[in-house]
Amino acid sequence: MSQGQHSQVDGDERYSTLLNNSNAVRAVTSAVEGTLGPKGLDVMLVGPRGEVVITNDGVTILDKMDVTHPAARLLIQVARAQQEKIGDGTTTATVLAGALVQEGVSRITRGVPASKVVEGLRQGVEKSMQLLSKRVRLIGGLDDPLLERTVHVAGRERKDIVELVMQAARKAGIDRLQDPSYSLADSIIALENAENEVFEGVLLRQRPIFARESKSYDDARVLVLYDSLEPDDIDEEALTTEAGFAQYMDLRKVFASDLDRLSELSVKLILLEKGIHPDAEQFCLDHGMMVVPRVSRADLRKVSDMTGATPIRRKALHKDSKELAALLGHTPRVAYDEGIEKIRLSCGSKDRIVTVIVGASTSEVVGEAARIAGDAASALQAAVSGGVLPGGGTSELAVSYELERIREAQKGMEAFGMEAVSAALRKPMSQILLNAGYNPLEKMEEVRAAQIRADSDCMGIDCDSGRVVDYEELGVLDPAPVKLHGLRAAGEVAAAVLRIHHVIKMKEIGEER
Repeated sequence: MSQGQHSQVDGDERYSTLLNNSNAVRAVTSAVEGTLGPKGLDVMLVGPRGEVVITNDGVTILDKMDVTHPAARLLIQVARAQQEKIGDGTTTATVLAGALVQEGVSRITRGVPASKVVEGLRQGVEKSMQLLSKRVRLIGGLDDPLLERTVHVAGRERKDIVELVMQAARKAGIDRLQDPSYSLADSIIALENAENEVFEGVLLRQRPIFARESKSYDDARVLVLYDSLEPDDIDEEALTTEAGFAQYMDLRKVFASDLDRLSELSVKLILLEKGIHPDAEQFCLDHGMMVVPRVSRADLRKVSDMTGATPIRRKALHKDSKELAALLGHTPRVAYDEGIEKIRLSCGSKDRIVTVIVGASTSEVVGEAARIAGDAASALQAAVSGGVLPGGGTSELAVSYELERIREAQKGMEAFGMEAVSAALRKPMSQILLNAGYNPLEKMEEVRAAQIRADSDCMGIDCDSGRVVDYEELGVLDPAPVKLHGLRAAGEVAAAVLRIHHVIKMKEIGEER
């Protein structure tokens, strides 16, 4: 074997782990990159029992993929982190991460030390985020045309869903939308055989124990109980003694007194985390109280926040009327909607709580519609909080050329890492153009020339005509936080993959030494 062949073998062995990880990352990236852009296609996911899911939603594809390779799993964490933090942009973040890995591997296998590439990559990502941040257009309110265009893109041009999400945003108000603890997407529920609707209040999925007189109440007082509605417990052995039985009867009398107090306070809705005693159930039926048992703790908290109720334990029912009244909540109206089989609790004028109902005729259709609405709601909230940028990869393309100029002045081998970032930033537009049937290199040169002429990063390609157009005028916009968080997450996972020198299987827990 010649010296050159020996060198080739040594090189292959030296980079075997890196190349193996790179191939795994490439396999995952290829599963979602074909869905990018307006001409992107769908992916069919087939389950172990033959069940089929057809979607172009990146996080759904990645979440349902059967992935065992550790590097590939690491890449999928990018999509999950993007979904949890922002709620949109998962596909672009994954494609960016894959491109950063591929470009980094290309430099390392040419002899650049991995540590230098990774450090340059980190510097390049940080600089790119600064350059993107300078280009952000802030939203001037819920009536800003840029906001509706952004939601239109995220809502996959579904006019009905865009109108629904915009209506919900106006009812929620800009202050609530800018609250980091609030998620408009979490207020979306999918219901079969329902109409699209923005309901000002909370829906509960549990079926109530009906009062005899009515299935609805106006101006209702609300009791929230982190417990069951039943008498206090007594040890079963104590019941066999005369004193114990006497105590049991006293507890029943106390419980009856507690129920009378609730009736005197005009409580009309009782929400329970647990069950209800038959005697209490009959009492509530006789006294016109709607009782809802087995409500989740999350829903109880949501209702408490909206109605002003203080969640209590069963012992608190023994308080006097004045103290107990201070712990009750209030709703302008509570009603059981037989059409959707849900309880509606309306909010007051100051609460601004909204529930977005997405309806369709089948579970498959309504599920996909709810996912689209969730993306649109997340995009809207991100845009309100952090502004917007031209979409379609145009901003990234402009930044890639600016980063390229910075890289030329960079000393040291870290410049190769910055070069990798510059090349990876062109991947989103390249893939969108490829999915639309165009030659990416040719069209990207056209775009770059147009951006220089117009001194604007809004110039991009119309995927229908192939002409250069102004994306801001066309309404192709993305929330800035989606791009910024996606780039940061992609850079972090790419750096982690590029630094892996060996993959070693750990022994089982409890395995003998």
